[in-house]
Amino acid sequence: MKAKRKPIRIKHKIREEKRREKCLAVAFAVVILVAVSGFLVNSRLNQTVGPAYEFKAAIVDHLSLTYPNQTFIETATNTLKQVGYSVDYYPGENVTVEFYRTLPTRGYGIIILRVHSAIAKDRGPPLALFTSELYSNARYIYEQLTDHLGCVHHIVGGQEQTYFGIFANFVKSRMNGRFGNTIIVMMGCNGLTYVDMAKAFTEKGAKLYIGWDNAVSASHTDSAITQLLQHFLIEKLTLSEAVQETLNEVGFDPVYNSQLIYHPLEVGDQTVDNIAGIKQ
Repeated sequence: MKAKRKPIRIKHKIREEKRREKCLAVAFAVVILVAVSGFLVNSRLNQTVGPAYEFKAAIVDHLSLTYPNQTFIETATNTLKQVGYSVDYYPGENVTVEFYRTLPTRGYGIIILRVHSAIAKDRGPPLALFTSELYSNARYIYEQLTDHLGCVHHIVGGQEQTYFGIFANFVKSRMNGRFGNTIIVMMGCNGLTYVDMAKAFTEKGAKLYIGWDNAVSASHTDSAITQLLQHFLIEKLTLSEAVQETLNEVGFDPVYNSQLIYHPLEVGDQTVDNIAGIKQ
């Protein structure tokens, strides 16, 4: 009888081993599924909007709250429409943290950022792009702790107010989606005093970032970008030629001695169609 029980114990042990292996296989599959799901979610959030260049442009007019210039808006809009772009206009009150977060997903080929921006006095980067969203230390806590967002100060209506500012880290890792061959025209102060913000946009898919190498007055940046759009979009000059023609016409900023420059430098000998990858 004892001899007959041994196979039963062996079979029982085999069944237990198979059950254990099955459980381990299921657990392993669950781990893989969770990992793949997380990867797919992250990939989805950071995927390129589309491979083709879109003839859509945005004018983000944060300066409308303090330095409105309807002439510039109308001239820039007409220039863009003349070369086939549809144009969306965003006044200052729309320029919030969440607006910046979703900006790559909107499918713009050209984005004109007529926004306040600044670096800390007597310090280097980060550059902050101002929002119109009042600052609170109780909001966006993680993004404040990780240097994606910060507090910026601005005088509105004769009173100093504090708002949220967007740092380069926010562009790189907190904006949803990616830009598709987008051209960024950064009109605010210090846009290219340092290269951190320009690199953030190009790493996010933008092909070109144009900005000022120092502070700039609102009137001067409006005049310069009006001329730049004419030379670059209408006349189809190369980028370096368009920037040089603009400098010849409007000169350096009379107060801050700043000038327009661009990133990356290697696109200077290309036209807007070359940079954007537009097929002729």
